[in-house]
Amino acid sequence: MPDDGPVELQEPLEELARDPARFAHDLQFPPPERIRVYDDTLRDGEQMPGVAFSPRVKYELAKELSAIGVHIMDVGFPAVSESERETLKLILEGRRRGEIREDLEVLCMMRSTRGDIDATMRAIDELGYARDEVTYFVFTSASDLHIKYKLGRSLLAREGIPASEWLELPLDYYRDANLRMMCEAIAYAREQGAREIEFGGEDGSRADPDYVARIHREGLAAGGTRPSTPDTVGCYSPYAVREYIPKIKAAAPEAPLVVHFHNDLGIGAWNTVVALGSGAEVFTTSVNGIGERTGNAPMHQVLLQLKYLFDIDIPGFRYERLRELARRMERFSGIPVQPMEPGIGLNVFRHESGIHTAGMLIHPAIYQFIPPDDLGARIEYVYGKHSGALVIEHALREAGVRYDSDLVAKVMNEVKRVREERAARSDFADFQSRYYAHLEGLGVSAEDVVELAAALSGASEGF
Repeated sequence: MPDDGPVELQEPLEELARDPARFAHDLQFPPPERIRVYDDTLRDGEQMPGVAFSPRVKYELAKELSAIGVHIMDVGFPAVSESERETLKLILEGRRRGEIREDLEVLCMMRSTRGDIDATMRAIDELGYARDEVTYFVFTSASDLHIKYKLGRSLLAREGIPASEWLELPLDYYRDANLRMMCEAIAYAREQGAREIEFGGEDGSRADPDYVARIHREGLAAGGTRPSTPDTVGCYSPYAVREYIPKIKAAAPEAPLVVHFHNDLGIGAWNTVVALGSGAEVFTTSVNGIGERTGNAPMHQVLLQLKYLFDIDIPGFRYERLRELARRMERFSGIPVQPMEPGIGLNVFRHESGIHTAGMLIHPAIYQFIPPDDLGARIEYVYGKHSGALVIEHALREAGVRYDSDLVAKVMNEVKRVREERAARSDFADFQSRYYAHLEGLGVSAEDVVELAAALSGASEGF
C-alpha cells in the first residue's frame, strides 16, 4: 500500500461496487425542486419532555435552519404566550433584515377557533407586519377517537347541544361537527387577511382515510391552500403509508400534501421517504429528531435516505452543515445524539477494527459509501484493542515519526495493553447516573410542582 494516501482506483467505483440506489421499487417521487423541507423543531421539537428554548435561542436556531436550506419553519403558537410572540417578532425582524432568507416560509399554529386566529393576527398586527406575511396552520383532529373523546364536548358546546349527550351521539355527528368547525375557522382566517392556510386533522394515521380525504377536500373548498396529514402517535408502517397516502392525495391532487411522522417504531424517516414516493411533496422533520415521546422524523435521516438510496438531492440544501447543526442542537437542548446516529453521530466516520482500518487506508470506499466531505466530516481512527499494524504505521507516519516493523509491533502491543487496563478499571455507573439525572433534571418534576403550590398558597394566605 502506498505511503501517501489511498490508492487510485483503476476502474470507476460504480463498476467495482453496486450503487445502493440500484434496486426495483414502485415509488414515484416529485422532482427534487418541488420537495419542501418543513422544520418542526421550534414547535413540535420543543415539546420533547424537558426541552425549552428561549426566544433568543429559537432565533439562533431559525438562522441556522435558514442557512442550511429548509423551506418552511413552524414557529409555534403565538396565541398562547408572550414568549411565542417574541419568537415570531425576532424571526420576522430577522427576515426583514436579511439574517433569515426572504423565501423561508414562516408558519404559525392555531386551533380551529376564532379565538386562536384572532390572537395570532393581533400579535402580527402589534408587531407591525402584514397578516399575510405568515402561513396559518389551522388544525383539528381526524380520528374518531380524538373527535368524539378529545373534542366532543367542545363540539357539542359549539352546536348548542347539552354536554349530557356527549357519549350518546353517533360518530357521524361528531365528524360533521368537526368539519364545520374547521371549515368555518379556515374561512374566517381567509376573511381576516390570511393568504396561505395549511390545515389538517391530528391523528390522521388512525383515522378513516375516506374521512381524511373529506377533511382535505372541504378544507380546500373553505379557502385552505395546503392539506396536512400527521402520524401523531407514530404507528404507521411503510406498507400503510404506501396504501393510504395515494388515496389521501387523490382527494386533492392539485394541492401540495404535507406529511408528518413521529418515530415511535423507529421508522419515522423511512415512512417519510415512502410518503414522498406515494404522493406527498412536503415533509416535516426536526433537528436531531427531537420531539414528543420518541421524537419526530429526524431531518438528517430523511435527507440521507433520499440522497443515497434514491439519488434525490434537495436543491440548495447544505448537507455539509448537518453535523454542525446537530452539535448546536445538542448544546441548545441538552439532549445528546447517540454516537451511532446515522450521518451526524460521533462514530459515523470513525474506525478502530484492524480489518476495517486496513481497508480504509487502501481506499475509503471499501468500508464506507457516504463520502465524509458530503457531510463536512473527515475520516478518523480510534486506537485500541482492535487496532492493527497498518493504522499504527499511519499514525506514526502522519506525525512524522520514523519507524520500523519492530517499533510498530511494540507500539501496537502497548496500545492494546493500555486499552485493556482501562477497560478493566472502567465502571460507568457514575456516568450513567449523571446522564439520567441530567435528562430528568431538564424538566420540572412533580415534587417541584407540589413545592411551588405550597409556597404560592402560603404566600397568598399572607395577604
